[in-house]
Amino acid sequence: MNTGRYQQKSDSKPTRSPSVSELVDITPRAEAHSRGGNRSQYQVRGKTYSVLKSAENFSQTGIASWYGEKFHGHLTSNGEIYNMYAMSAAHKNLPLPTYLKVTNNANNRSVIVRVNDRGPFHQNRIIDLSYSAAYKLDMMKTGVANVTVTAITDFSLPEEKQVIPAVLTTSEISEERKYIQVFATKNEQLANETAQTLQNLYQVNTITPKNNDIFRVQMGPFTDVEALNTILISLQKTAYPSAFSLK
Repeated sequence: MNTGRYQQKSDSKPTRSPSVSELVDITPRAEAHSRGGNRSQYQVRGKTYSVLKSAENFSQTGIASWYGEKFHGHLTSNGEIYNMYAMSAAHKNLPLPTYLKVTNNANNRSVIVRVNDRGPFHQNRIIDLSYSAAYKLDMMKTGVANVTVTAITDFSLPEEKQVIPAVLTTSEISEERKYIQVFATKNEQLANETAQTLQNLYQVNTITPKNNDIFRVQMGPFTDVEALNTILISLQKTAYPSAFSLK
């Protein structure tokens, strides 16, 4: 995971559990390797790590941990914003992004995650999962689990389709207006151009607020739950799998 400055000294569990929609596996798709986080070698705490050129045929068994509140909203190693409620993960060696099937060997539960970060840099741990992924694997009581991770690299056959429930209910949206955060970047031009494209495509107001040198592409506000859910699901299924709703 990105080792910048954080407001919290120690990591912690969030105050709420993931919603039903936040426990839906991400849909794997072919993606180019990101510009950030894919140097052939990098160093953390004096130790050198190598990045694989491809995730083809990759499989690994070992200890998984998870990361949450401390890192939520901060940059990942490939320049995205970490969302602990997204189906994502951190790995020391896989190219970014990589899609993985992660199976808890204690209960045979599995999730599909998208690797967009580096870590964990702790002995004997092979992967750091987002809070939602760890929750779905039922590893919150122990904090760690013995897992098997398998890279998904064949996109010619569709994965088993899941029914994606409504992201928000009418009662959840009635009292205050909601936004969709599409993605975040340090590139102001990219943020502005993407915002204009999305606004033209969906006919929804799109803004790019700046905070700590990060531009967040956000759509809204929405007062109609069906409109928000329709657009959010469309974004997640196409170019922005990490898009999420926020107040």
